Amino acid sequence: MRAILVCLIGLTMTACCGLALAETKLLPKAAPGANDVRYFTSIDGLMEGNADVILKETRQGNNVASAVLDVCYPAEKGSDRKDRFIANLSANGQTLSGTTQSLGDKLPVAVKLAQKPSGETFEFRGQISIGQTVVEVTSSDNSDVSEKEFLDNQSTDDGLIEAPKDFSEVSPESVGARVKLEAITDFLKSLKGQDLEVSLGSLTISCDALRAGRQTININVDPDRAAALIAKLKASPGVVAAGWTSGIVELDRAIRFSAADWRDGDRLNRDKLAATITQVLTKTLAAKSAAAAWNANNGKLKLTFKRPSRLLPALDLTDTVEVTALVAPDRPGGSDRLMLWIGNPVISTTDEAVGSKLNLADEAAGEEEAEPKDDNGSVDALAKEFKGQRWDADKSVWK
Repeated sequence: MRAILVCLIGLTMTACCGLALAETKLLPKAAPGANDVRYFTSIDGLMEGNADVILKETRQGNNVASAVLDVCYPAEKGSDRKDRFIANLSANGQTLSGTTQSLGDKLPVAVKLAQKPSGETFEFRGQISIGQTVVEVTSSDNSDVSEKEFLDNQSTDDGLIEAPKDFSEVSPESVGARVKLEAITDFLKSLKGQDLEVSLGSLTISCDALRAGRQTININVDPDRAAALIAKLKASPGVVAAGWTSGIVELDRAIRFSAADWRDGDRLNRDKLAATITQVLTKTLAAKSAAAAWNANNGKLKLTFKRPSRLLPALDLTDTVEVTALVAPDRPGGSDRLMLWIGNPVISTTDEAVGSKLNLADEAAGEEEAEPKDDNGSVDALAKEFKGQRWDADKSVWK
């Protein structure tokens, strides 16, 4: 009897040990109770796909301990203005819930979401109410990422360079100011009445800007006044940084040349520059000069030419060719070299003949991806006239 009892005890211990070993193999390497932070960077279909969502979850094992839901969304339907809320959510099984207030319009927000694993992805179902609006959430195939993956993808670059070595990466007429959101209105009011242009697109505050707490305002200004404007912007209340950014200048349509013959003291001889550029383009475009004007706000030169249209010669139609140019030093801080950029020609055709007119509508004029018009080698001709260099894109140098 004693022998049987010993055998039973031995078998029990062996089984227990075997089970313990099996459980040990199944346990994760992380220490018991350790937290794992995971992120969802979208919830498909939320607010008709117009919401920018970040859901941060703190998990213990397979269970969600707590979560933070950050949602940026259009303040009104069809509006570019954004509002945002951040809700701390408590977990009750698979249900996440919490309340908060939107940051912009101060509307009450209530969140109740059920989260369910589905293979390697997750489903969300529930409701989000913002003020009187109730948003039904039915979203599947949502993937999460680790905290490292999330943080690696959070860097945003507005292209602002405070002290560029030259204008190979930024444009001499394009200035940017990174401004705290609470100072945006006063900052923009301070620019009223000045000889400059504020980019309308930079007034739309994006979700990234809302989360960062600052917006980059883009400004076009005469390159001769850009450095002074940047110094002034840096001293403005709420401005975190100011510098140059990308603009109209593309180096494949630019030349660089000696400044010696094109300055009167410290100022550009704009009359001489305009006359020389016009003379060259008159030949390459096979057209007569109609107008030339420098823009006081942005420093651009607008040239207008006219020529007989080749479309149907018997109709005696007229092509109006407009070309925009910009002249500036090739780098900030003074230089003995100038850079000339010219844009692609913009051509419109009208009936300017004496007598009754044929009214023409150019449907292709509004096409965003329209092919640029042939400038008949205008950039090469200008490089020859100014004894200038062209940009070598492969080696990133002037040649």
